[in-house]
Amino acid sequence: MPANPKYLSLPGQRALKITAGLIGGYCLAISIHLLLSALLPYRKEVLLTGAYSIFILWTGLMIVAFFARSGWLIWAVYLVLTLVFTAAFYYFR
Repeated sequence: MPANPKYLSLPGQRALKITAGLIGGYCLAISIHLLLSALLPYRKEVLLTGAYSIFILWTGLMIVAFFARSGWLIWAVYLVLTLVFTAAFYYFR
């Protein structure tokens, strides 16, 4: 049975969600871990375990990107959060 067309995204929105999940999700996952390394006293451990936890967080952020109604909205959210976490990292560093 084919999917109901009202639940499908337009091709432009689909491309925005895919790129937001791949690029924006990766940047957001990295910025979160950088902030954690600046805030927590054990910086080396955060960066070493980041190889695994960044991948898990990135996968979750890719899935979350497809829950959004608009690709532009999820891009805006990911970019704003990335800038906030990166600015906080430079402030607390």
